[in-house]
Amino acid sequence: MSATPHPQSRPAETVASFLAAAGIFVSLVGIAYRPLRLIPFAILLSLIAVGIGGRSERLATYAVAIGAASFAIGLAVAVITSHPLW
Repeated sequence: MSATPHPQSRPAETVASFLAAAGIFVSLVGIAYRPLRLIPFAILLSLIAVGIGGRSERLATYAVAIGAASFAIGLAVAVITSHPLW
């Protein structure tokens, strides 16, 4: 019976996971509070996480997609409810 060892993840992959999760959180918060102030920063975090890659590449890709959708939804919500964009 042979077992293959699980490859160790690099510290950069762990950082990429946290950046992607933070990007998702900030994107969703940006829908309710000042979308032009928060969501571009969240998309930047998500793009950095995609650039780092590793095992969380799918999470980072979803974070970018959620950021883009949150940008459109956040702007629409802010305009409809007459809240400030900045």
